[in-house]
Amino acid sequence: MSDTTPAPPAAWPLVALFTAGYVAPYLLPTVVGRLDAHLPLSPAQAGLVGTALLLGSATAGFTLASRIPRRGPRPLARLGLLLAVLGYGTAASTTLLPLVVAGVVVGGFGSGSATAVAAAGIAGHRDPHRMSSLGLLSVSATAGALYLTLPHLGGGHGLPFAAIALVAALAWPATGRLGGAIRPGPAAARSSGRPPYPRAGAVLAGCLLLWSLTQEALWGVSGRIGTEQAGLSEATLGVVFAVALGAGLLGVAGASAFGTRLGRAVPIGAGTAAIAGCVVLTASADGLAAFAAGEVLWNAVYPVVLSYVIGLAAALDPRGRWAVFAGAASSLGTACGPVAGSLLAEAFGLPGMGLVLGGLLLAVAGPLTAVAVHAGRGPAAAATATATATAGEPVLRGEVAAPAPGPGTGPAADAPVRVRRTPRRILLLTPTAARTRRAAAKERL
Repeated sequence: MSDTTPAPPAAWPLVALFTAGYVAPYLLPTVVGRLDAHLPLSPAQAGLVGTALLLGSATAGFTLASRIPRRGPRPLARLGLLLAVLGYGTAASTTLLPLVVAGVVVGGFGSGSATAVAAAGIAGHRDPHRMSSLGLLSVSATAGALYLTLPHLGGGHGLPFAAIALVAALAWPATGRLGGAIRPGPAAARSSGRPPYPRAGAVLAGCLLLWSLTQEALWGVSGRIGTEQAGLSEATLGVVFAVALGAGLLGVAGASAFGTRLGRAVPIGAGTAAIAGCVVLTASADGLAAFAAGEVLWNAVYPVVLSYVIGLAAALDPRGRWAVFAGAASSLGTACGPVAGSLLAEAFGLPGMGLVLGGLLLAVAGPLTAVAVHAGRGPAAAATATATATAGEPVLRGEVAAPAPGPGTGPAADAPVRVRRTPRRILLLTPTAARTRRAAAKERL
């Protein structure tokens, strides 16, 4: 019996897909800024276009979460990259608002599809935390290079969209290393309907929605805080953001090197509490020192916590369904973040907005930590999740022939051979084959 278990994908294709999917949200500030500056859109309308991009990405995650194991990662990844190239390419090549908005939505769905496939693959990897850290490191470096390069390439609204489409096109060769559609066995089909740990997964997705909302709410008004409240010039503000992005790269590199020596609960809980403090500090800053400290510390800690959250979602379901759902919930929260930040700033002022967002982060830190503790109680939990996710598809497959019967062996030779090690599959001889083998043994004697 041949082995039909698909081999786990290599690391670099998943990192490439992760980068192609996440680069659009990372470039959202410059996308929205150029839409406002070069198209007949108000700042609020340009922000709504960015929200439409993120909503398209979230829709892809919720739509594809249960389809990736059945359809296979390669066709869905190629479909996502194709939609990203077509959508963002259309938005970059025209100034007609309906076509720009349609291209943004289609491109966002493509980005979300690539992210969903990458999240599912990372969840099935032997070390999902390291994989997520590499993905965040790659997308941070790519976004940083684009932030430094795009201002020198000219104006126009289409340049950021063209850059995102180019990243998606460059990721296309990586899809050749992904698996195609597979036909699961009956037990696997039964187990694929509902992810394990439904309560913990739902709590994780809901908390991550609010967690991402707070990050994007602050990011959406960070420029306003720096210029209006801290009194910084546009050039100084750009330097602060560049240093903050560099701190994010160092944070992700440190998280990848340190790994899970402290588990996931401590980095997620303590890191979320630290982010809450950075949010309050940034929102209340009235000078360069306080604003720069808040932004740099926040951008250093945020990707670190996110890498552990991605690893936590992978631990709940090695098939990657909770990782995809959590990523879609994060995109949904990110989409609502700018609107929430603007409304809170108008209602309570910038410092009051920071207090509300910090309190919300502290409120979700407890449930996130509880889910991390639940998922990391011991090897039994991980083994149960793995067994549930791979029911009907043992990791080890083999062929064990029945032993040749000796002289005088009666009908018991036709009895099935029982092997208690469940990962193996036993290939039994048919009665006709057993009789033929006994006859051959007698002739040899």
